[in-house]
Amino acid sequence: MLTQLVDLLSEDLISWVGGLLVGGLFGFFAQRSRFCLRAAAVEFSRREGGARLAVWLLTFAAALLGTQVCVALGWLDVSEARQLAQQGSISGAVIGGVMFGCGMILSRGCASRLLVLSANGNLRALLSGLVFAVTAQAAYRGSLSPAREWLANLWLVDGGPSRDIMSLVGGGTSEKLAFGAVWLLAGFVFAFRSRVSPVLLWSALATGVTVVAGWIFTYELARASFAPVTLKSLTFSGPSAEVLMAVLNSPQVRLDFDLGIVPGVFLGSFLAAAGARELRLEGFSDGLGMRRYLVGAVLMGFGAMLAGGCAVGAGITGASVFALTAWIVLGGMWLGAGLTDLLVDRGFTPLSRRAIDTSTKRA
Repeated sequence: MLTQLVDLLSEDLISWVGGLLVGGLFGFFAQRSRFCLRAAAVEFSRREGGARLAVWLLTFAAALLGTQVCVALGWLDVSEARQLAQQGSISGAVIGGVMFGCGMILSRGCASRLLVLSANGNLRALLSGLVFAVTAQAAYRGSLSPAREWLANLWLVDGGPSRDIMSLVGGGTSEKLAFGAVWLLAGFVFAFRSRVSPVLLWSALATGVTVVAGWIFTYELARASFAPVTLKSLTFSGPSAEVLMAVLNSPQVRLDFDLGIVPGVFLGSFLAAAGARELRLEGFSDGLGMRRYLVGAVLMGFGAMLAGGCAVGAGITGASVFALTAWIVLGGMWLGAGLTDLLVDRGFTPLSRRAIDTSTKRA
């Protein structure tokens, strides 16, 4: 079917529509499931193990196991994915992951969560998301790029088998499937213990499946297209910066999968919130709250570009193909989030949650 569409339309348009659809599905189900790495990390660091952790585990496991099942069945070949084929940075993964984890606690949401909340009328999330995108662009091609490149070049790793974490330990397809099944089982256990509703459970699984859908779509488009098409799935750091620059700088932009993700997620989340009557305007209560959000957004924007992805791009999409740096980034995010929650939200620093209006707890 894609072959006929490529013959009829341009690859760029089809790629953009695919990004719009996959992003729309992610936005819809992420809004319904309340998917949020920050909330899951907070529950984990406080040893609560509640519904938010269960939702994240189910989403993560669905993406991981679903991707590996497709690889095992021959429906997908991820060897050319950027996270595996290209050179990566261990130092960038460690430092960037920790920075991102710290930032998402301060801004009360990762990049994808901020976008989802923005579509629901959360002005705090909207402003933080814009600052995130500006910082990401500055770290990618702007004034912050020299610092990012210097930190990334401290410890590099070549692309290929050395970036596949399972290959490094002698594992193969069977081990990857078994590992994914363990994560899925853990998700169901936590969901059962937390009495997660069927709506949250199935929405969490569907959120993870959208990552698989992104891989499958770009893989099939690459096979059907005469022009080179990059194998990829959901991520938010690069696409957020691209959308920002397209709006501000270029009246004529080249449509692609990434450019469709952000508007797709926004629209999907808006429709989900509208259907559930959850659209409402929310803003800052004081300047201190705004300072906390903006500091977090800057840390996330720079950290995501240094790490090579955000909580979804590296933490789920990259991890689903067992990219070494993605798993390091994910660990750094959990570590940074736990430490920031301990020192800031449970401590006595100027950015403590005690100084922030209680209405922000809903993020």
